[in-house]
Amino acid sequence: MAKRDYYEVLGVSKGASADEVKKAYRKLAIANHPDKNPGDKAAEDRFKEATEAYEVISDEKKRSTYDQFGFAGIDGMAGGHDYSNVYSDFSDIFGGGGFSDIFESFFSGGGGGGSSRRSTGPSAGATLRYDVSLDLEEAAFGKKIEISYAHHVGCPTCEGSGSKTGGTKICPHCNGSGKVNRSSGFFAVSTPCSNCSGTGRVVEDPCNNCHGSGVVRKQQKVKVSIPPGSDDGTRISLRGMGDAGRNGGPSGDLYVYINVRAHKYFIRHGYDLYVQIPISITQAALGAEIKVPLLEGKNVKITIPSGVQNGKLIRVKETGIPKDRNMSRRGDMYIKLRVDTPKLGLTSQKAKKILKELAKVLGEEEAPTPLPFE
Repeated sequence: MAKRDYYEVLGVSKGASADEVKKAYRKLAIANHPDKNPGDKAAEDRFKEATEAYEVISDEKKRSTYDQFGFAGIDGMAGGHDYSNVYSDFSDIFGGGGFSDIFESFFSGGGGGGSSRRSTGPSAGATLRYDVSLDLEEAAFGKKIEISYAHHVGCPTCEGSGSKTGGTKICPHCNGSGKVNRSSGFFAVSTPCSNCSGTGRVVEDPCNNCHGSGVVRKQQKVKVSIPPGSDDGTRISLRGMGDAGRNGGPSGDLYVYINVRAHKYFIRHGYDLYVQIPISITQAALGAEIKVPLLEGKNVKITIPSGVQNGKLIRVKETGIPKDRNMSRRGDMYIKLRVDTPKLGLTSQKAKKILKELAKVLGEEEAPTPLPFE
């Protein structure tokens, strides 16, 4: 089974604070705690998954690496998983030793004496992340793009076995257990053996092409369809396009995250668009018909009512962002009118004269009464 994105596992956004991350994990840990779910393998798996996600997202350095490179960035970090932060953070929830005992049984193979179950079965490949930046109109109306990324694929020379002849032997580092024990404060924690990648066995005659790993790095191009209505942070999942699995395990996925560049004129709020349009004082006073650009490059004609005030919003229905990836269903566009007061220079004597006459006709107040805020 392919790994899920750590932020998705915890149910938080990429920009979540440390407190939000901790709160989300506490909720998941309590809900899936083995004492509450005896014999429930699915709950146990969710507990492990949430703990692994928290261990990375709660660490500033690991989180930064994960945000930039995804699973590929943290898989190679030295030292493996260190759950000491998790122990200290949540001892108050589970009452000290009870939590650590369960935790140790999960992550050290369940043993007093440090014995671990051998992990020789198939394992899924890492899920990868790719970030792409798009203009607002590209994300709003959809686009087909081509991306190029590097991932691990099964070695074609040894067909993924890592060996010239297919022979293996017991790993001398972990004695075939697939795990190594180490101390973390008061707790003994077991982590996958780095020498055999947790399989418990190593190849005797490594393949010259992949050097015994069974996988090789490959640069690949893939076409991605950006659906209409995509917003900043939208994730597109490409199944099986991540790293190749080990020992016959499935390949991971590729997650394409969309970053939307700010537009010069338009601002998006949900499925609605906002744009600010300047009008003259005569257009505001007398009313007018003007053409306003749409996000897709066309123009729409709108009517400005006479006597309109500065800051007035005019709604143009169904000219905003497509809804549910459907171009026939769209949000609205709101036009904010800004009455542009002219700056009259020395050469604008005629205009000044006309405005002064207008002021007399309108009977402007020399001591106007304040207006309440709306």
